[in-house]
Amino acid sequence: MKRPFILLFVCFSVAISNEFESSKVHHISAEAKPPLNRPTEYQTEEQRLLYHLMRTYERSVRPVRNASTTITVKLGMTLTNIFDIDEKSQVLTINVWLDQEWKDELLAWEPKQFSGITSIRLPCDTIWLPDILLYNNADDFTSGYMRSRAMVFYDGTVFWPPPTRLRSLCKIDVTYFPFDDQLCILKFGSWSYHGFQLDLTNRSTNIDLTNYVESGEFELVRVHQKRRVVKYSCCDEPYPDITFYIHVRRKTLFYIHNIVFPCVMMSVLTLLVFYLPPDSGEKVGLGITVLLAFSVFVLAVAEKMPETSESLPLIGIYLTTIMFLTSISVVMTVLVLNFHHRGFMNEEVPEWIDELFLNKLRRFVRMKKRRSSILTKAAAPCNNKTSRRRPTIISMNGVNKMDYELVPNGVDKEEEHENNNHNMALSHRMPDKLNVVEQTILTSLQELLQQQRYQFQQETRAEKWRMVAEVIDRLLFHIFLVSTLLITVIMLLMIPLYRRLFYDDQFDEKLFGRM
Repeated sequence: MKRPFILLFVCFSVAISNEFESSKVHHISAEAKPPLNRPTEYQTEEQRLLYHLMRTYERSVRPVRNASTTITVKLGMTLTNIFDIDEKSQVLTINVWLDQEWKDELLAWEPKQFSGITSIRLPCDTIWLPDILLYNNADDFTSGYMRSRAMVFYDGTVFWPPPTRLRSLCKIDVTYFPFDDQLCILKFGSWSYHGFQLDLTNRSTNIDLTNYVESGEFELVRVHQKRRVVKYSCCDEPYPDITFYIHVRRKTLFYIHNIVFPCVMMSVLTLLVFYLPPDSGEKVGLGITVLLAFSVFVLAVAEKMPETSESLPLIGIYLTTIMFLTSISVVMTVLVLNFHHRGFMNEEVPEWIDELFLNKLRRFVRMKKRRSSILTKAAAPCNNKTSRRRPTIISMNGVNKMDYELVPNGVDKEEEHENNNHNMALSHRMPDKLNVVEQTILTSLQELLQQQRYQFQQETRAEKWRMVAEVIDRLLFHIFLVSTLLITVIMLLMIPLYRRLFYDDQFDEKLFGRM
């Protein structure tokens, strides 16, 4: 009695276990693929077609009936907008439609059997999709494309053009910034399948620009696409890829208005350092202020540039060069001020400085030889209509006498002669008791004359040094004017124009090949 009962219990347990496993497998498959309703008389032709196509379809394997068959995927790109080029991160961001077309042998039907339906739109999650991705992606490969519907035609052709925003690594060359061109490369290929399983070809001859919207910062110069076949060291099979080239040129109006023009205007301020009179006391202060302003501009440009030592931007080189000239101008201003005030240190102007600066260089910079202010002051009394007395030393009886003679200025000659005779007569009648007083007065006057002569010589030396400083100032003004003009014209005009005029074709032929 026990044996039949045990056998019955074992059979019942096995049956329950099989039913549980069956329900579990059914649950898993139901999660993997949505259930399809069997066609009924109330369903549309598209519903019948959908059931016909998807009832045995498996999206996880290549849709070929023969495992040796190669699926050919045609890849194209429709560029809609250049969203951004981040120079610091070296990332290109663009909006595109990534056109993909291939043939799915398992999604073919006869239109006559379904009321002449030749195409149908299917969710992309329900069919096999080629794993085409951007090799030089700047993101983490988790965003993917928009899950748009795919167009399926009766012969099995599938067309899937998902719109997406691509962030691609792009090596930024800032050598000619802000007059630079950039060439960004986008390389697409299959990550899982080699060339014998999935072949990648061009869907069109070039990138489609029909729906392109112009960028405000960059001008699209040209685009190109090229198919390549690469063999990697890991595998013997070929791996085809499609490489898209996007050549853009920066629009310079913004940078000319906000960077170039202010730099040129500050360069003019550097010239004013030499035009400012030394007695104003602001020459060095103006030079240092301009130098600090250039430092701010250099920092502003450096924040936008990538942190690389491969190349320096043209505008950065220009700013650094002008900063160097400004620094030299501050040093030379200190030298000019030293010359300007050196005359009060009782230093004579050396002969070679006198010959070089006051004769040769003065004529070279076209400075007129102005009359010394000391001589002008000395000659001023001669222009006065009033007569002045000046002391003269008279030697009489071995003793120096002091007398006064009139300095004529429009006075009659006869009156002058009579005055002189009268003075001589008075001098012969001078008593001896006044000799001590006269000697004291004479000594004091001699000291005053000696002091005046010394002061005159000192002011003459100072005047010469001031003239030397003025000649140096004028010479440096011309030197810095020519240097600033040459640097500005060469770096901001000639180099960018020369590159664009003569290197555009070489730029394209080298990187694109013959187009």
